[in-house]
Amino acid sequence: MKSLLGSSSRWPKSVASVAAANAKYLALGGVRWRTKSKAQRARERDRELERRHPVVSEKALDSRDGRGVLRNNLDSGGEAPVRSSSRRSNPVSKRNYELFELLVNKCLNAVRGEMGEYISNPEQYHSFGVTNQAQLDREFGLFKEHIHKAFVLATEGGKLARMDNPIFWSLRNAFVKSDTKGLMTELEHEFQTFMMRSRFPQAITELHKQLADLRFPYEWYPATRQMERTIHLHVGPTNSGKTYNALKALEGAKSGIYAGPLRLLAHEIWSRFTAKNVPCALVTGEEMRIPQGADRWFHSCTVEMSPLNKQVDVAVIDEIQMIGNDERGWAWTQAVLGIQAKEVHLCGEDRVVGLIQDLCSRIGDKCVVHRYERLNPLQTMDKSLGWNFDKLEKGDAVVSFTRTDLHKMKKGIEEATGRRCAIVYGSLPPETRAAQAALFNDPKNDYDFLVASDAIGMGLNLEIKRVIFAASSKYDGSMHRTLAIPEIKQIGGRAGRYRTANAEITSAKAGDGIVPAEKAAPQAPTPGYVTTLDRDDLEIIQSGFMMEAPPVHTAGIFPPASIIEQFHSYFPPRTPTAFVLSRLRELGRMSPRFHMCTFQTPILIAKTIQAYDLSVADRCVFLSAPVDFRSPGSVLALQAFAKCVAEMGSGHILDFKEIDLEVLDLSEEARHALSRDKEYLNRLESLHKTVTLYLWLSYRYEGVFQSQSVAFKVKELVEARITEFLENLNFVPAAQQARRRQLRRLADRHTQMEEELLGTEEQLQEGLQVEEQDTITEETEESEDPGLNDLVRSALEEVDNTDTSQPQENKVERDENDHHDKNKDRAEGSA
Repeated sequence: MKSLLGSSSRWPKSVASVAAANAKYLALGGVRWRTKSKAQRARERDRELERRHPVVSEKALDSRDGRGVLRNNLDSGGEAPVRSSSRRSNPVSKRNYELFELLVNKCLNAVRGEMGEYISNPEQYHSFGVTNQAQLDREFGLFKEHIHKAFVLATEGGKLARMDNPIFWSLRNAFVKSDTKGLMTELEHEFQTFMMRSRFPQAITELHKQLADLRFPYEWYPATRQMERTIHLHVGPTNSGKTYNALKALEGAKSGIYAGPLRLLAHEIWSRFTAKNVPCALVTGEEMRIPQGADRWFHSCTVEMSPLNKQVDVAVIDEIQMIGNDERGWAWTQAVLGIQAKEVHLCGEDRVVGLIQDLCSRIGDKCVVHRYERLNPLQTMDKSLGWNFDKLEKGDAVVSFTRTDLHKMKKGIEEATGRRCAIVYGSLPPETRAAQAALFNDPKNDYDFLVASDAIGMGLNLEIKRVIFAASSKYDGSMHRTLAIPEIKQIGGRAGRYRTANAEITSAKAGDGIVPAEKAAPQAPTPGYVTTLDRDDLEIIQSGFMMEAPPVHTAGIFPPASIIEQFHSYFPPRTPTAFVLSRLRELGRMSPRFHMCTFQTPILIAKTIQAYDLSVADRCVFLSAPVDFRSPGSVLALQAFAKCVAEMGSGHILDFKEIDLEVLDLSEEARHALSRDKEYLNRLESLHKTVTLYLWLSYRYEGVFQSQSVAFKVKELVEARITEFLENLNFVPAAQQARRRQLRRLADRHTQMEEELLGTEEQLQEGLQVEEQDTITEETEESEDPGLNDLVRSALEEVDNTDTSQPQENKVERDENDHHDKNKDRAEGSA
C-alpha cells in the first residue's frame, strides 16, 4: 500500500503507467489520480498571481483607470533602437510584468471566445492550417505556454528587446498604445501566426519581408519623381503671414491645389475662390462639388483627398507638422511625396524644418525655407475669469472640447450677459459654421462672444480678441490628458487675428482679389490675449506658451492599396485580411525618417467585413471608411454596406434596416419629452455617422449606393435635430466646475505618472537613437522598465477600492468629443 501510494505521488513515465496506477488505486478505494492539463496549470498561475497581487483585482484590470496605471508602468516613454537587452528586472518591474501576464491571459481567453470553435468557422481555421477541434485546442494550449515562456524571459532574464523577446515586445507595445483593444488585436494576430508557423518556413518569411520593404515610399510615385519641383516651406507661429504668402502664390497660378486638415478649411478656401468667380472644386470624403461648364479648375480638398494624378502649377499643403501624426500623418507624407506640382508650398511650425529638408534631399527636390515672426504680440494674462461670465468682453472666444460643453457654455453666457453668443465646432455643416462666424465677426450686431472647439486652432479665421480656455485637458480617444504644447500655442495663437475669412470674401466680391487672413493691416498691431475660465488651468496654459514643442523626427506612412493587394496575394486563399495587415505591420521595414501609422482601425474594419465575399481591392477601399467603432449602429451599417457591395444588391438608403430613420419620425411633442434623454442623442449621433459612411461609399460605388441626394437631405435633418437637442441643455456652473476638477485630476495623474516613468533627459536621448536604415523598426522599445513609485501604488489602491465607471454623461461626451470630428477628416482618404 505504501509503495503504491508512494509511486502514485510521482510523475508517471507514460500514459499506460497512469492508467495502471489509477486502476490499482481505485481497487483499494482511492480517488482517481490525474495529471494536470496545461489549462489547469495556466489557471493555477493566474490564481497565484492574483494571490500575490491582491490590490489589482479582476475589477481593477477591467477598469480604464486600472489598466491605465499598468499601461503607464509598462511604458518607457520613448523610442529605442531594436537591440539586445539582458538586464535583470528589478522587483517592482517584475511585479508589473506579472500583472501584465495576468491581464494578457484574461484577454487571450476573451480572444479565444471571439474566434469561436472550429465548427463555427472551419474555412478560416483551414487557412491557418487547423483541420479539427482537437488540433485547435492543442494549438491554443501550446500558444499559452509560448506566451508564458516569453514572460519568464522578461521577468527572470530581463529579455525585453524585440530581437530577444519579440512576442513580449509586441504585446507590451500594443497595450501601451491602445489599451486592451490593441492588446486583444495583437493577441489574435500572434495566435494566428503561431498556428501558421508550419506554413511560414524561412524562405516564405524572407519573401514576405521583401514585399514588406517600405523604406523608400517616395518610389511609390514615379511620375512625381520625374518632375523638378521646388518645395517652399513657410514656418512660423500663428498669425505670422505664412499662409498669406502660400495662398498668394496659389492665387497667381493658372492651376493649383489647396489641401488642408479640416473640411471646414477646404470649404473656406473654396468659398473665397468661388466669390471671385474662379472655378474651384470642393473635394472631401463625404462631399464633392465640381464646377459646371469649366475645362480647368482649382482644387480645395482635405489632405487625404489630394489628387496625385493631376499636374498643376502650385500646391499648398497646410499644417505640415501633422506629417508626424500617428493616425493621419500618412496623408501629409503622401501629399508631399506624390503631388505633381511645380511649386509645393508647405505651411506649418518650425519644428518640422529638419525633417522636410531631409526628405527633399532624398528625392532631389529643391527646398527653400521661409521663416516668419508673429505680426502682433500675444500675451497670457495674469488672472483667470474665475468662471464669472460678467468679465467677458466683446470679441472673446471660449474654447472647450465637447459639443455638449459648448452648447451648455453658450446658454450660460447668454443668460448671464444678456448678449448673443455664436458657436463653431468641427461637425457643424460648413454653411452653418460660415454663418455663425460671420455673425461673430460682424461688429454691427449683438453677437459679442464665441464658443468654439479646438478646430479654431487649425486655422479657422475668426476676429478673436481674447482666447479663453474653458479647460486645460481633453479626451483624446483613449484617456483624458493635459493639452500638448503645440495645441496650447495653436489655439491660443488665434487671439488678435488681423483679418477674417468673412472680410476676404467680402473684399473678393468687391473686386479686391483673393487675399488671405494673415495680411497685415496698416494700423498698429493689436495684441492678442490668452487666459482661462478656471484659475487652476491658468498655470498650465502659461507654462505651455513658455515651453518649446519637440521637433518632428519622422513622417508617417501607410501602405497603399497596391502594396496591400500584392502582399495579400502571397497568402493562402481565405486568409483573413486583418491577419495580412497585421503581418505587414509586423514585417514592415522602415527607414529612420519614417514611421508606420496605426493599423488599429483598418484591422477592425477588416475583421468586421471578413465574412462577406469581397475582392481584395474592395476590402482595401473599405479600410479607409469613416467608421466609429464606439457606435454599434455604425458597425452594423458597415456590415450591411459591405454585404451590399459583395452581392451587388440594392443600395437605396431606404432598403437598409440598419439605418435608424425611425428616430426622425418623432413628433415635436415626443422630441420635447426626450429633450433630456441621452439615449435619444446617441441614436441621432449614430444615424449621423451611418449616413456619413453611406455618402462616403456613394462616391466610390456610384452604381450601388444611388441615394446620394436623399442621404444629404437626411444628413441635414439629423444635424438640425442634434442642434435642437443640444440647445435645450442647461448650464450649471457648479456642476461644470466640479467636472473640470475631476478631469484635471485625471490628466494630472496621467502627467505625473508619465514624468516619473520617462526617466532623465539623458535616458530619453539615448532612447531616441536612430537605428540603421535596414533595421526593422517600430514605434516604441524599452531596455528596462522603471519602478512603480508611491503615486502609482496609491492609484492602484484607489482603483481597487473605488468604482471607476464613468457617468453616462461622460460616455455621451466621449462620443461628442471633437476628437471624433477630426477622425472623420482623417478617414476622408482616397480609395
